[in-house]
Amino acid sequence: MENKYKTQAEKYEYLSKQHGGYYRHNFTDHSYLYNLYFPPKAVFTHLKNNIQDLVLNYPVAQDALDELIGEIIKQPAERIIVGNGAAEIIKILSGHLAKKIIVPVPSFNEYANAAPKGHAIEFPLEFPSFKLDVDKFAAEAIKVGADMAVVITPNNPTSMLVPKADIIRLAQKLDKHNCMLIVDESFIDFAENKKQTSLEQDIDKYPNMAILKSMSKAYGICGLRIGYMLTANLEFAAAVRNGIHIWNINGFAEEFLRILPQYKQEFEASCEKVKTDRDMLYKNLCTINDMTVFKPDANYIFCRLPDTALSGPEVTKRLFIKYNIYIKDSVGKTQPDADRYIRIASRTNEENNKLVDALKDVMYLK
Repeated sequence: MENKYKTQAEKYEYLSKQHGGYYRHNFTDHSYLYNLYFPPKAVFTHLKNNIQDLVLNYPVAQDALDELIGEIIKQPAERIIVGNGAAEIIKILSGHLAKKIIVPVPSFNEYANAAPKGHAIEFPLEFPSFKLDVDKFAAEAIKVGADMAVVITPNNPTSMLVPKADIIRLAQKLDKHNCMLIVDESFIDFAENKKQTSLEQDIDKYPNMAILKSMSKAYGICGLRIGYMLTANLEFAAAVRNGIHIWNINGFAEEFLRILPQYKQEFEASCEKVKTDRDMLYKNLCTINDMTVFKPDANYIFCRLPDTALSGPEVTKRLFIKYNIYIKDSVGKTQPDADRYIRIASRTNEENNKLVDALKDVMYLK
């Protein structure tokens, strides 16, 4: 297919309206949030060697998929629902089950976007720190009569973790008011001390909590589309499962889940490598004069551009036109001064260094 652009500026306009397929257009993607170091080549070789069976045959249905995820996260299958990406489950939660859902903002827009008009309440994070005050959040959720509340930790786009103790306190406050707490842990593998941070292994203590996880980010498999929800509330699990059709996951995704336990060591090593690169990128971004760089807990970094610099959209566009590097501005997020903020996904050290130099070059009018 012929590309629908002739100049770099037209290419930018075209891509800024897309939601994927970036690999077809030859640029450095510091926008989407991949783990570049997983899966290892052996996984692709295995899928290639089994391509005939995977294409020709029906994949397994939900109960067998639940068991496959259960094996990976060491949880009983009846607590698990597997989605075609986390987005499929978000659509069921926001779009069908929640009568009123409350979401801290700025955040991943899909939680609010998937809800019917008037069913989503946006709760502003503290400004300018972007921290979540869980006591105020709980009070607001109770006040508006929300039956579902969402916390993304680490948050997207801020890359900041919500302390585990805060989430537990929030769950306990909401429990008295029949409000389910959805904890999105899609980026938790890039946080320090993941085992002490994640609530997956404590889920049976909190009947009004469900953990949602997109596997695309940490496992580097955006094209396979796998996400899951975990909850000890079997009634809630059944309601979500009821919204999923029988063959929602394709054979390649199923096969990936089957062989994933063999690559535990490689996966953990890949996350450590991502963290090392991210920390170096953070350090280098901090050298830019008057830039506010938020300390990241995920594989991307949230920054406020200096007041004297160009706006987020202008910097993003110039970076792409001059250097063929794509980052994300915050216009479209619900937050004060949205046009002053950018989000940068960490890639390899070499690519990250190029990005920092390029950013310094395009931030100001010359």
